[in-house]
Amino acid sequence: MLKVTLKKSMIGRPEKQRQILRGMGLTKLNRTVELKDTPAIRGMVNAVSHMVDMEETGDAT
Repeated sequence: MLKVTLKKSMIGRPEKQRQILRGMGLTKLNRTVELKDTPAIRGMVNAVSHMVDMEETGDAT
């Protein structure tokens, strides 16, 4: 599992980055979501890595 937290505002960002953040469930600043660790999610996090903080958790549920 990955804990992803939105740390920078999406104001003024390209629409593609906004769509990626909404797709991950990040709509407000400092909101944290837990997502499964898949290649698709890793790619989304990598695309907006300058705006989010990611932390790996040991949960495998």
